[in-house]
Amino acid sequence: MSSDVKRLVYCAIAIALATVTSFIKLTSLPFGGSVTLFSMFFICLTGYLYGLKTGLMTGIAYGILQLMLDPYIYAPMQILLDFPFAFGALGFSGLFWKSRHGLVKGCAAGMTGRYLCHVVSGYIFFAEYVPDGMNPILYTLGYNLTYILPEMMITLILVSIPTMVTALSQVKRMVV
Repeated sequence: MSSDVKRLVYCAIAIALATVTSFIKLTSLPFGGSVTLFSMFFICLTGYLYGLKTGLMTGIAYGILQLMLDPYIYAPMQILLDFPFAFGALGFSGLFWKSRHGLVKGCAAGMTGRYLCHVVSGYIFFAEYVPDGMNPILYTLGYNLTYILPEMMITLILVSIPTMVTALSQVKRMVV
């Protein structure tokens, strides 16, 4: 099997696994956002395995799929920030694909990128819904942190478990 076909198949499987786990919600927030069972991990793993370009493209494709499956739309530009850009940012994990502890760094970078996209979207498109007397930027920083941070923490714990580190290193040797 050629390496391009193997990469395409792996990315499709990662998107499928991310999609399935996105439906396993540990908690959901009223205005969008949820803590899932490692759904961001699979997209970040793609970036870590194949690099930035593949990670970004996989994330963008996943974001478009999320838009179709669970749309939360208020404005046309908000769609870009909250779906292809935010989920595409998970591909920033590819910045660390050759780095020591690259998956941990990559997951942190990708999930932080997603968080920042949602914060910008929240500030631009949802500030009018902020409770009276609250600072809109502080509100959106806090709101988005309530679901991104818990999932980031459990994902970083997962990818730091020695058995997972060993297994994922072996996966990386097989797919690259």
